[in-house]
Amino acid sequence: MKTNQIKEKLIEELKAHSTKEKSNFWKRIAKELQRSTRKTREVNLDKLDKHTKENETVIVPGKILGKGELTHKITVAAFSITETAKEKLKNNLISIHDLIEKDPKGKNTRIIG
Repeated sequence: MKTNQIKEKLIEELKAHSTKEKSNFWKRIAKELQRSTRKTREVNLDKLDKHTKENETVIVPGKILGKGELTHKITVAAFSITETAKEKLKNNLISIHDLIEKDPKGKNTRIIG
């Protein structure tokens, strides 16, 4: 399946979930993912480190890049992650689908990017 098809499927799932849970949070994530590729959010690890607190859960509606290091433990979900960032985040990653299960209304998750 092409990335665009995966992205479109995820956007539809997020919209359906936001309607079901009456959650504007997931509707906003879907809207962010619908942006054109040129306007996709890109966040480096150093920015994640700077703008998060210990044990926080965050979502990046775009791509995580590998510049920088994390100095504290956070849980991160993103649509796309570079290999360098994957290596550095290791056990801190969670899929967007798992995050929906963990936080159905999006009340305990912050958007970074």
